[in-house]
Amino acid sequence: MKLVLAPDKFKNSLSALQFCKAVEAGIKEIYPQADIVKLPLADGGDGTIKVIKYYLKAEFVNIEVHNPFFEKISASYLFSEASKTAFIEMAEASGLKLLHQNSLDCKNTTTLGTGDLIVDALNRDAKTIILGLGGSATNDCGIGMATALGYRFLDKNNNEVKPIGAHLSQIKTVDASKIHPRLKQVNFQIACDVENPLCGERGAVHTYAAQKGAAESDLIMLEQGMKDFSRILEASYDVEVQKVKGAGAAGGMGIASKLFLNGSLMPGIQLLKSIADFDAKITNADWIITGEGKLDIQTLSGKSIRGVLDSAKAKKIKVAALCGAVDLDEIELKDFGIPYSDAVLRHAENLSDAMKHAFEYVQLMAKNFAKNKL
Repeated sequence: MKLVLAPDKFKNSLSALQFCKAVEAGIKEIYPQADIVKLPLADGGDGTIKVIKYYLKAEFVNIEVHNPFFEKISASYLFSEASKTAFIEMAEASGLKLLHQNSLDCKNTTTLGTGDLIVDALNRDAKTIILGLGGSATNDCGIGMATALGYRFLDKNNNEVKPIGAHLSQIKTVDASKIHPRLKQVNFQIACDVENPLCGERGAVHTYAAQKGAAESDLIMLEQGMKDFSRILEASYDVEVQKVKGAGAAGGMGIASKLFLNGSLMPGIQLLKSIADFDAKITNADWIITGEGKLDIQTLSGKSIRGVLDSAKAKKIKVAALCGAVDLDEIELKDFGIPYSDAVLRHAENLSDAMKHAFEYVQLMAKNFAKNKL
């Protein structure tokens, strides 16, 4: 009996790795000889770095970088010496989490620090760099990151432009003659879970800039900057910027990652499954046991469980979902390909008890699953 454990985290309660331990313990109470394969997942958001560390056998590297306001701070990323693979979350150097709410001002912030992290990985001879977009405090279309890598953004007088969103309209030329010598030797994989275009109603500015501190008057200026700079990019790189899905992610880092890094944009869960060699490792499994904090319609539209279901369906493997809460009825669950489910809230006294004792309840649910289905 081969069982694959492939959960996401239960936010603020149980990590994906803890879920695996709880389920293994519950199943082995009933079925001690079960062949259990642990494949924890994440969707590119919180908790992703722990899961990546599990697969890459990587260590944290701490270096000095620039924060969104050009101040020096310490930031970290993961690096595997064995595989020469780095995993960088841009939020570590360029994220909202680094700033106080009352200081947010994305017209004056930069992704320079994200570029600092990439440069350090390049200098360690990285062959693959995985870059997680999201949680950024920036709207500079990635010119800060690119500046750290040696790109120069010049105005009409051939002077270098300070790499912030407020200056995008000033850029007339992109000079790539002095980029880092190893930049084009590296495979960049970009975890990007949104499909927003660069400009327009669904673009970077109108979708995200207000929550990064942009005033109403800033939005007009920043949107014009994106439009002006996109014309420069189209002339320089022979690309229709507005047709690139995800170009507007993280204040334009989507298009920057594609053009300045030659990166491939893909959903976080797809990237995680690739790193885990997921589809190969689930072969011949009898069940995949997945789970996350809440299972609802939104969960099934691109998150980790959706990724599990896609792979399970292709290989005709049954799926059990052990979650914190389940907001779908049995018919809906079966339609989605989940013949067995259980929820912590069905066993716990209340939400507080469920959060506090999630490990024990998941272990109990796994034991019940083993009794009923194995």
